[in-house]
Amino acid sequence: MTKKIPVTVLSGYLGAGKTTLLNYLLHQAQEMKAAVIVNDMSEINIDAALVKQGGFSRSEEKLVEMQNGCICCTLREDLVIEVEKLVRAGDIDYILIESSGISEPIPVAQTFTYMDEELGIDLSSLCQLDTLVTVVDANRFWEDFSSGESLLDRAQTADEEDEREIADLLIDQIEFANTLVLNKIDLLSEENRRKLEGVLKKLNPEAELLESRYSQVPLDSILNTGRFDLEKVSQGAGWIKELNEEHVPETEEYGISSFVYKRNRPFHPGRWMKWLERWPEDIIRSKGFFWLASRNETAGLLSQAGTSLTIEAAGSWVAAYPEEERAALLKEDPELLSVWDPVYGDRITELVFIGLKLNQKEVEKELDTCLLTDKEMQESWQKYEDPLPAFQ
Repeated sequence: MTKKIPVTVLSGYLGAGKTTLLNYLLHQAQEMKAAVIVNDMSEINIDAALVKQGGFSRSEEKLVEMQNGCICCTLREDLVIEVEKLVRAGDIDYILIESSGISEPIPVAQTFTYMDEELGIDLSSLCQLDTLVTVVDANRFWEDFSSGESLLDRAQTADEEDEREIADLLIDQIEFANTLVLNKIDLLSEENRRKLEGVLKKLNPEAELLESRYSQVPLDSILNTGRFDLEKVSQGAGWIKELNEEHVPETEEYGISSFVYKRNRPFHPGRWMKWLERWPEDIIRSKGFFWLASRNETAGLLSQAGTSLTIEAAGSWVAAYPEEERAALLKEDPELLSVWDPVYGDRITELVFIGLKLNQKEVEKELDTCLLTDKEMQESWQKYEDPLPAFQ
């Protein structure tokens, strides 16, 4: 092969308009020899049937239906095999993939970047991921985001161990994309549309944001863009940019703002837990690391999207490493050495907050009351009872 086949992946929650977008692309690009892969979690691939009904006239073998699973996990190997089969068969110049509504885009994107050792297939030598699109339902976004429901609650997953929250899935799909299609904007008022656009730009500043009605967007914004860059997209989320001090100007007109809370002393576990239980409703997204007095050896990772909040271990602080290993790491990483505290090392709290009408001073004031006082810093921290669930 002399030319890699470009691939566009359509992501987005159920009902956002992915199938409508796929049909629109096929109708508008009749000269394009496209192979289409449609993934549906149900036993009957409804989306594939809609593509056929929508006028898909190409030969049957160029429409691949993948069902009873998700291409980001259970059907990932099947996806690799099917893509290779399509490319090897020839007579196509593009691949369009519509992922299931509950699919996470990261594993799908990674499928095109490395050799699958077990299958012996290297898609990166055959294909080029061209564009990763997430379609956002403008009309239902806030309802879904603030529902507090999981995929199991809505019977949208057959896996009883799938505990993902709807809000987390929406954030994953938005933060890991290089093109966002805000669909059904005709169902929003001008003010609500502008506000939602501001939130999306804050969540993913690097993505191209397109407005659409009935998923109609310029073809050159979805096909043959050449814009997908895995490393860039992996670092494109707004919270990452804030932590890296790449502050994106707020859309103050609509009260959308963000800030980094950074402190060099630990949280008192009891006071921190009480604050978490009273989580401010105006914070729509938060992520970062925290230092807890009762877990002095382990860095905590907080991730929040809407009503969903998770806390887990992010590994040991470098300061907790054995002396020889710690010294080697400090020698290799001058940047770490520059922020190293002579007593507490690299222990620190750095949390990014993104919100609507967010009162930064009030949030910082409340969090500061959760920190150990000067007196508590001098006392034994081992006495503190830990009300937080064990870090996994």
